[in-house]
Amino acid sequence: METSDTAVREGDSRAGKYLTFRLANEEYGLEILKVREIIGLMEITGVPQTPSHIRGVINLRGKVIPVLDLRLKFGMDAAEDTDQTCIVVVEVTFGDQSVMTGVVVDAVSEVLDIDDEQIEDAPTFGGGVETDFILGIGKIKNEVKILLDIDKVLNTGDMAILNDMGESVEGKTMNVAELETAGV
Repeated sequence: METSDTAVREGDSRAGKYLTFRLANEEYGLEILKVREIIGLMEITGVPQTPSHIRGVINLRGKVIPVLDLRLKFGMDAAEDTDQTCIVVVEVTFGDQSVMTGVVVDAVSEVLDIDDEQIEDAPTFGGGVETDFILGIGKIKNEVKILLDIDKVLNTGDMAILNDMGESVEGKTMNVAELETAGV
């Protein structure tokens, strides 16, 4: 039986629609099926004792959604919010659970339909450089889009914090031990 990782490595399951967005001077893409909505930047309530890349929580139509800053998660310098800064609400899956999470990005660009032939595997940078969170590299015209696997962008620690901060889609929560048991 073929695992989903094997399928992704062979490139036959990465084609599809991607929401592209900008962080600093780079373009990234998220599978459109993971995106629930795009909202303008709104008041984010900070939560004490959380990592710096977790901005806090928002009240989205009565649901508390945790929000993280993707720039800070990727180790980039913080940037001032602009009128183009927005929150992409994504559904992050870990184990058999899903959590709605907001991701702050500099600007949303467009939705692209990307074929298999336009996607290459993430390059290898040598020991110590993790690229598991990169689904592939999209080659669109003369530009490169880094296609993210949002489920892998967030690690177990992030998910435990976000899960505690917000509500899961199914109204369930998992602790770190349950996440590790689920293979996250």
